[in-house]
Amino acid sequence: MILNRGLRLQNWRSDLSRFRFVGPSLLALGLAGAACGQASKNDSSPDRIEVPKVERKGVWQPTAGGTQVPLWPANVALAKPDTGVEAEATGNGSPLVGGRKWHWASYVTRPTMTIYKPNGRNTGATMMVLPGGGFYAVATDLEGTEICDWVVEQGMTCVMLKYRTPQVWPQENGKQQRPKVLLGLEDAQRAMGLLRQQASTHGIDPHKIGVIGFSAGAYLVANISNTEERTYPLADAADRQSPRPDFAIVAYTARMLDNSKSRNNLELKPWVKISPKAPPTFIIHAMNDPVDDIREPMAYALALNDAGVPVDMRLYAKGGHAFGMRPTADPITREWPGQVKQWLQNIGVL
Repeated sequence: MILNRGLRLQNWRSDLSRFRFVGPSLLALGLAGAACGQASKNDSSPDRIEVPKVERKGVWQPTAGGTQVPLWPANVALAKPDTGVEAEATGNGSPLVGGRKWHWASYVTRPTMTIYKPNGRNTGATMMVLPGGGFYAVATDLEGTEICDWVVEQGMTCVMLKYRTPQVWPQENGKQQRPKVLLGLEDAQRAMGLLRQQASTHGIDPHKIGVIGFSAGAYLVANISNTEERTYPLADAADRQSPRPDFAIVAYTARMLDNSKSRNNLELKPWVKISPKAPPTFIIHAMNDPVDDIREPMAYALALNDAGVPVDMRLYAKGGHAFGMRPTADPITREWPGQVKQWLQNIGVL
């Protein structure tokens, strides 16, 4: 359902009020906090200095080696993000991560996937990357192309998803609710079907296609892992393929914990469904994450474990939120890629 503009602005202002960033556009106000979190008041690290936000109209273009392809035929009518038909834009945000700017794409009405082929040896395995951005935008480099740079070095094909945004979650009685139709999930399911249906074309193994997601993207990973139901009409043969990934990596996830109860309650929100068919899952999180409580991944991990799904977790004392793969003084930022590689070897993907 597309909100009318007046209601849309009202919801955005309500949702954005928890962020302290100030900038010229309504979107920029929210996505910097959503994608990268708020720097601690006691954090004077140059890795997290706030910088001015810049946004301009234009369609995001991939980095060298990437081939961007549309997810849907041009004649397929798609539900629009909250901003309707507004032209796509790109920008960079605040604060710095690893001492560098990070960039986003938003007002995405026609989603795409960008394919990066492995360097040298091809294992046949594929990893689809779902960047974060708080469902306001897609963090294209920090949690997208930079992840692909590492993935292809491991002999895997990498596919970065630019999904439809923004889609603000509604509020009911002061509590956040999941949209009945989640546009990013539809795009992720479509991409998975395309990859399986076109596996021979891309030189990939259709039984070794996994996903990695960050923040909002991690929530999408949990969704695509636990359901095969689609909320859109089947367009072609690709939509008859299973959308469920063969392995899943969840980095600093959110929107899953039912925090209306006691502080150490580890129950999930009623909209979070767990399937015993979910794939082996690797979870990464920092205990001091100021945006997504450590109990979020703990609750998800326990629910998967109760369903008989293999789960590995790596929890670190420090790291904050939205560190991507940029090395900082926090060990988690330098160690998690090697741990993921070992895990992929352990489960037979590499």
